[in-house]
Amino acid sequence: MQHPFIVGITGGSASGKTTFLRRLLSSFPAEDICLISQDNYYHPRETQQIDINGVTNFDLPSSIDSAAYAADVLQISQGREVRRLEYTFNNPNAQPKELVFTPSPIVVVEGIFVFYFEAVAKLLDLKVYIDAREHVKLQRRIVRDRDERGYDLEDVLYRYTNHVAPTYEKYIKPFKQDADIVIPNNRQFDRGLDVLVSFLKSKVLEGRP
Repeated sequence: MQHPFIVGITGGSASGKTTFLRRLLSSFPAEDICLISQDNYYHPRETQQIDINGVTNFDLPSSIDSAAYAADVLQISQGREVRRLEYTFNNPNAQPKELVFTPSPIVVVEGIFVFYFEAVAKLLDLKVYIDAREHVKLQRRIVRDRDERGYDLEDVLYRYTNHVAPTYEKYIKPFKQDADIVIPNNRQFDRGLDVLVSFLKSKVLEGRP
């Protein structure tokens, strides 16, 4: 099998990465692309850092098992299958599934810290940054956390102001300059997605006889 072409995709919280990734993955046959998300590498809740007001902060690099993440990306880059239990966001009623990451021509490595974690970043062949204005991200975060996680507005605004925004400024935004492609996503990302898909399809074809 050809050496996987590894694409790192990052951006601030609620910049639209999940929707972008869904569209990107749907543009390829399943056997041609594999996604490894940072979301499945959180440390257990009881080990996460607590802020001065007693609120757990999941928006720090230390909240992620970066060593395990880098090790799995390295393994799949070498053509070996990776297995890992799904992270269920501390939902006691959810039964975690075993995730199987199969080596593919295109491997997508996604998460807010994939450029910050040096051991992960050095494995990336292409770096893509999804960008959005601050007020757009905040609006999306309010809707997502209300609908998907049951947080009320006060809780969302507290976490955004005290956890999400400082993390973006310190650990995400500075690495925008390292990106090979920056895709604005204030309203839509269609043109940027088309460019990326065309490029990646050319990489798949390059590796075939």
